[in-house]
Amino acid sequence: MSKKASATPAVKEAPLNEVVVAANADARQQLEVITLQDQHELSLLATQLGYDGSLTVGAIEDEIRFYQQRTVECLLETGKRLLLLKQMTPHGEFADRVEMLGFADRTARRFMAAAQKAGKSATVAVLAGRTKNQKAFLELITHDDDVIDNLAEMDNFDRMSASQLREAARQLKKDAEFEVEKRTKAELERDAFEKKLRGHRPELVPLDVRLDPIKAEIKERQDLFEKLLLAHHQAVAALDSWHAAEVTSAPDYDPEHYVPLPPEARNVLMELVTGTERTAHLVGALQAKLDELWGTDIAAARQYLMTEPGTGEQSE
Repeated sequence: MSKKASATPAVKEAPLNEVVVAANADARQQLEVITLQDQHELSLLATQLGYDGSLTVGAIEDEIRFYQQRTVECLLETGKRLLLLKQMTPHGEFADRVEMLGFADRTARRFMAAAQKAGKSATVAVLAGRTKNQKAFLELITHDDDVIDNLAEMDNFDRMSASQLREAARQLKKDAEFEVEKRTKAELERDAFEKKLRGHRPELVPLDVRLDPIKAEIKERQDLFEKLLLAHHQAVAALDSWHAAEVTSAPDYDPEHYVPLPPEARNVLMELVTGTERTAHLVGALQAKLDELWGTDIAAARQYLMTEPGTGEQSE
């Protein structure tokens, strides 16, 4: 006797969550649909960059991967597409997409800056074809247009590394600053000469004012010299204190018996003695030179200081 076929259970459809469906649809719309305004701005950016390829996220990312494998020209093409990708993606997503493409954020920004600079500067666009090294090109675009123009005129530009470009640019900037200083100085001299021709007599500066800088330098050096001598006096006191402490702390200390310095301390002492003797020798030589040149003036100045001005009497 055959068995009765069991009835197939009815399939129950899962309830449709209309809220979730609507949210997913909105998310897809935000990712895939570009408003007319966004499309206009994107098309304008593509035109400015000289890009005539497909304006879809997938196509842009595929081209970025392709141009990553090539040299400086591809660096610019990659930078163009990164700029376009940034324009196309919703706010906050660009960094994630760049990371998925294998770029560091700083590298991506340098590529985009290079593309923008090449789009604005004909010189940079030409140099992109002459530069074989991406690192050197990225160094190049960090400089001002006038520096870039001067670098482009160098015979060995094609063979320069990034560090050589950096050094050459630094030298060019120094040369430019020097030229500016020369022009400024020449203009000031010309203005002064023109004033003189117009009858403006130059202001006469009193002699004591003109000699003030020399006097100030002498005083500054004298203050320093006295500080050095004071430091030597302090060194003598420190060595004496150390020696006294060493001697009096010895078990067989005898106040009636002098204990010589140990060899190590004697070396320190002789360093001080030698320095003092050299200083005395230099001071003596300086005094002799002053007497040789201006002995009469020195004597007259001392005589003047000893006599009270206006009375002729010797001061006490």
